[in-house]
Amino acid sequence: MKGLLILTALFVAVFGKETFEGDQVLRITARDEVQLTLLKDLSEMEYLQLDVWMETTDLPTSVDIRVPFTSLQTVKAFLETEDIEYFIMIKDLQVGLLSVSGRKILFELTVTSLFLSLQIYAFQDMLVAENPNLVSKIVIGQSYQGRPLNVLKFSTGGTNKPGIWLDTGIHSREWVTQASGTWFAKKIVTDYGRDAALTAILDKMDIFLEIVTNPDGYYYTHTSNRMWRKTRKPNPGSSCIGTDPNRNWDAGFGGPGASDSPCSETYRGPKAHSESEVKSIVDFVKSHGNLQAFVSIHSYSQMLLYPYGYTRTPCKDESELHNLARKAITDLASLYGTSYRYGSIINTIYQASGGTIDWTYNQGIKYSYTFELRDTGRYGFILPANQILPTAKETWLALMAIMEHTKDNTN
Repeated sequence: MKGLLILTALFVAVFGKETFEGDQVLRITARDEVQLTLLKDLSEMEYLQLDVWMETTDLPTSVDIRVPFTSLQTVKAFLETEDIEYFIMIKDLQVGLLSVSGRKILFELTVTSLFLSLQIYAFQDMLVAENPNLVSKIVIGQSYQGRPLNVLKFSTGGTNKPGIWLDTGIHSREWVTQASGTWFAKKIVTDYGRDAALTAILDKMDIFLEIVTNPDGYYYTHTSNRMWRKTRKPNPGSSCIGTDPNRNWDAGFGGPGASDSPCSETYRGPKAHSESEVKSIVDFVKSHGNLQAFVSIHSYSQMLLYPYGYTRTPCKDESELHNLARKAITDLASLYGTSYRYGSIINTIYQASGGTIDWTYNQGIKYSYTFELRDTGRYGFILPANQILPTAKETWLALMAIMEHTKDNTN
């Protein structure tokens, strides 16, 4: 016990004030629409401060919810009264944060994650300096708190070339995505000229990579609250801060699957593109005018998704996108056997309005996809550091499938 207290004190010193002692992550199963409605009503009771980590649409459906210690008794009593099944995925989130891989994980998180948080801009500058004929840095805007929104451009020259966009970390607590994005950047400069497939892609197209898409939130996950998801812009008239940047796009904005409550993790914001982190990408997409693929990378639940999320109307390219998704996850699974689901957002995970790739698809970017990386809930957002490289390596195979197909189908 003394050792755990020391670790906890060190964790707080390193990562900030917010701790999660006694919080549990419950996997709750709704058997029918009645139970699903009850769960939605429960999650919207703000005084309980529930944090939905993952949900799906198919019945019976599983929902992962982080329940604060102060709300555990109330939530469990409700579930048992309504005969809703649940089991405990993570018994004590704070202990999980400290000991995913024993004491070693604290060192790994302290060194690896703080490096990513504090030095990722230096890494980008180093990559540009070492590869000036292939990599440049574009600053597409600033976050609410004034951090630069850096995009790495990988290009072999030429003007008005078709482009491929990749972004990671739009939800700040999804650390495996920013780490994977860093690995992707290094992979591109390492493989160009050595790997025939990637070389062919870059000889025809430019690749744009935004590694830290939500820098204010990402910094906050390291300094104050590891579970922070949203941006850090204040909401007038509310003490709750931040907007979900994946509900802030002008695609079914304000519809089902997004919240109008500033305290919600899925708060849509006061209007479409109100967040500078979103508006900067919107402006870039419109000014570029020739992006052919747009891939936004999230975690967790092991899915590859395509439009739409805000409507059940199939997108006009559904057949091609579905077949390409199947090819991509087959390639992904070839490395470690990791199993992914795939399909449209609304039919595979849940209804969500104001989402990134729905907007990009509606702008004419056919190959618009969202990844949900490892895992399926055993660790959730606290994926062990020893899974970062395997996650990045297998995801790269799926990205290559998407990028090659885009190249072959772009004039």
